[in-house]
Amino acid sequence: MQGVALTFYFTFVHFPRSQYLTTASTVSGSILEIRNDITKHFALSKNNTDLQKENVRLMEESNLMSFVSLDNGLVKINDTLHKQQYSYVPAIVINSTYDKRNNYFTLNIGSAQGVKRGMGVFSGKGVVGVVHNTSEHYSVVKSCLTETINIDIMVEETGQFGLLKWNGRDARRGTMSGVSNDTEIKKWSTVVTRGGGGIFPRGLKVGKVEKADVVEGKPLWDITLLYSEDYRSLQRVYVIKNLLLDEQRELEDLIPNDPVQ
Repeated sequence: MQGVALTFYFTFVHFPRSQYLTTASTVSGSILEIRNDITKHFALSKNNTDLQKENVRLMEESNLMSFVSLDNGLVKINDTLHKQQYSYVPAIVINSTYDKRNNYFTLNIGSAQGVKRGMGVFSGKGVVGVVHNTSEHYSVVKSCLTETINIDIMVEETGQFGLLKWNGRDARRGTMSGVSNDTEIKKWSTVVTRGGGGIFPRGLKVGKVEKADVVEGKPLWDITLLYSEDYRSLQRVYVIKNLLLDEQRELEDLIPNDPVQ
């Protein structure tokens, strides 16, 4: 009887009915808003993953760094003139450090996805490290914030090359060693990968020259770099597979050693 009475009351009396409908709409709206926020969170994660996969496809199909030229001069990219040299595997950083002397981060992919020790890793902003070890489904990467990183890099504008190192002081800054001071190094010059070691394609961003000081007693520059990537907030990366690396290393193994003096 109470149910019937309330039904008639809310149906035929205007003010209570409007209050009821307003309250119901507010509650429903709040529930829908919460549900939408949760849905957006998971949808954003999926969209980011889809975007990462699309980036891989575009890099492999249209990025000249992914190909080795089979002819000289300006050429059209097709199967007869270019052979793909690099492929890329998207990954997510699931654990990382940046405040130790030697820092590593963990990826959610491993040997099951073809990842091997020694492969290069980069993000959308620049180089981030080298694969240190793998299991079937995970990889540990030695980041650029380690003592023995030694990545082959160069000043893009001049071609001067050296090694990327880290002194353990600042997660936003590295150093470039082995550069002769007989050529000027301009502030904010772009530093990129040289590509000589076969781990990274030539031309991936590393950072910019923040300052260059003469090394006392040596004809070298002491170069400080501002990293392109902020390793304190690293999330999505790509592992690099050099499809021609074995060929390069087999040939380089034939180089004779210098005779013992």
